[in-house]
Amino acid sequence: MMAAPLEVLLSSDSGSQLWNCTVFDPHSGSSLLSYRGGNSGARSLTVLGGEYLLSAQLGKNFINVWELQRKVGQHLAQLSPPRSAGDSHQSNAPPPSADRGSETRSPSKGVCLLCFLTDQVCTGKLQSVLSRHYQDVTCLKFTDDSSHFVSGGKDNLALVWSLSSVVQLDVSHAPEPRHIMSRHSLPITDLHCGLMGAQARVATASLDQTVKVWELSSGELLLSILFDVEIMSVTFDPAEYFVFCGGSDGNIFQVSLCSQTCGSLLGLRNMVTCLSVSMDGTLLLSGSHDETVRLWDIQSKQSIRCLTHKGPVTNAIITPAPANMFLPDSRPAVPLPRFSRHLHASESDGGEPGEVCVRLRLHTQEEEETYLQKADTLNSLMNAVTEKSVFGDGENTKVRIAELEEEVQTLKKMNKDLYDFSSQMLTKPT
Repeated sequence: MMAAPLEVLLSSDSGSQLWNCTVFDPHSGSSLLSYRGGNSGARSLTVLGGEYLLSAQLGKNFINVWELQRKVGQHLAQLSPPRSAGDSHQSNAPPPSADRGSETRSPSKGVCLLCFLTDQVCTGKLQSVLSRHYQDVTCLKFTDDSSHFVSGGKDNLALVWSLSSVVQLDVSHAPEPRHIMSRHSLPITDLHCGLMGAQARVATASLDQTVKVWELSSGELLLSILFDVEIMSVTFDPAEYFVFCGGSDGNIFQVSLCSQTCGSLLGLRNMVTCLSVSMDGTLLLSGSHDETVRLWDIQSKQSIRCLTHKGPVTNAIITPAPANMFLPDSRPAVPLPRFSRHLHASESDGGEPGEVCVRLRLHTQEEEETYLQKADTLNSLMNAVTEKSVFGDGENTKVRIAELEEEVQTLKKMNKDLYDFSSQMLTKPT
C-alpha cells in the first residue's frame, strides 16, 4: 500500500459538473480524492482544523463543507448578500484616514461594502459583521497564527484586522482595522501573508501592475515592484526569499527580495489566477484560465507536470496533508453545526435581534468555576461531612456523601476527557 503523501494539491475549476475539488499527489500527479457538490468560487477553498474542507459556492451565497473523509458535501450556511452602499448601515463606515496616505472618499451609490462573517464554528453563532470596504472584497487571508487577517478589495485598499478586536467588540462601537494599506491605485487582485504571525510580511497584487510588500505590524510599505502587465496572483516561498507573481498575460515572474532581480518562468496561454509553493520551496503550483494546473521546478524554471481541468481554475493550493484525509473510518472530533445567518441575541437579557453577545472572561467580576475548582469544592465538602461538621450523623449523611462522591467521579472523568482531547489536538500533525 502506498504511503500517504506529506503534502497534497487541492484544485477546483468553474466548469466541472462531476466534482467540486480534487486532491492530487503533487509528486506523482495521481488523483487521490474528489469532493462533489457545486463549484468553488475563486480563492475560497480552505482546510479547517485539519478535519473539514470549506469553500464558497461559485455564484451563490452558500458555504460548502465536507468532512475530509467524505466525498459528498453539504451546505453549511446560506449567507445574506452584502448590503449596498445605499443601506442605512453605510453611514457608520468612516472614510479611510487621510494621514495614512489614502485619498479620502465616500462610498458611491450601488457600491458593495465588506460583509465579513466571523462565526464561532463550534456553535455556528454569528459573532460580528464588518462593513469597511467601499467596493467588493476580492481576497482575504489569515496570518499563520490566526491572530490577524488581511482583506483586499476593488476600492484599492488592503485592511489589516486583529481577530480579537473583531470578536470581542463593544456593541456601541464598530470595529476598526488595525492598519489601512492604501498605496495601490487600482483594485487589489490577490494577497499573501507570510510567516511569523503578527510580525509577518504581506504581499498585495493589483491591476495597477504592481506588487507591494508590507510590514503587517506597522502597516508600512517595504517594497513596490513594477511590472508591465496587470498582476492577478502573488505568493512567497516558505523562506520568503522570492515572491512569485502571476500576470494577466500568462507570465509568472520570480522576484528575489534580496537582490530585487526579476526572472520569468515559462508563460501560460491565459491569466494566472492561483500560485502556491511547496513546503520545501522547490515546487511552484500555478492555476490558470487556460484550464490547467501546472507544477514548476523553481530552480530550473521548467514545467514538470500539467493537470488538465474542465474550466478556468478557481483554486490551486499546496498544503500539508491532514492526518484524517486518508483514514476513511475517522470522524471529526468537533462536529460543525449549521452557521447562523444573523447575529445572535444577548443570552443574558433577551436583547434585540442583531446584538452581539460576547463574554469577556478577563473582565468579569465573578468568573464561573472550572471543573477542577468544582472538584476541589466538592472534595472539601466531603471532608467536612466525614468530620460530621456539616450534615451530622444519620442516613441522610450517607446519601449525601454518595451523591458527592458520584459527582466528583463525573467531574474527574470530564477533566480527563478534556485533557485527552486537548493533547490530541496539540500533538495531531497538521
